Amino acid sequence: ALVTVSRGGSDFTARKVLENVTLTAYGPNGDPANAITASGRVATAGRSIAVDPNVIPMGNWVYIEGYGYRRAEDTGSAIKGNKIDIYFGEDQEAVQFGRKKASKVYVIGPNRP
Repeated sequence: ALVTVSRGGSDFTARKVLENVTLTAYGPNGDPANAITASGRVATAGRSIAVDPNVIPMGNWVYIEGYGYRRAEDTGSAIKGNKIDIYFGEDQEAVQFGRKKASKVYVIGPNRP
């Protein structure tokens, strides 16, 4: 069932709503040149997330409650099920973020609202 939601100044239709998603963070690991994602794009702070493609299809935009719009551009061996790894431009920011829970994550689709 599609759900229409108004967030971040836009209305969008969510294909899927995930609840109790674990949020973790990652950074460039000291070298921004290492920030090439599984999709081949360069990881970008404020946009890139790593996902389980069985849960959130690669290339899809999501809206993470409290964090805004992000795009599924990466995967990781530890990213399984309802878990999202948010990319930060600085490793220290990723460390400070730690581990959090998102109340809701809306899976939108390939086009950003």
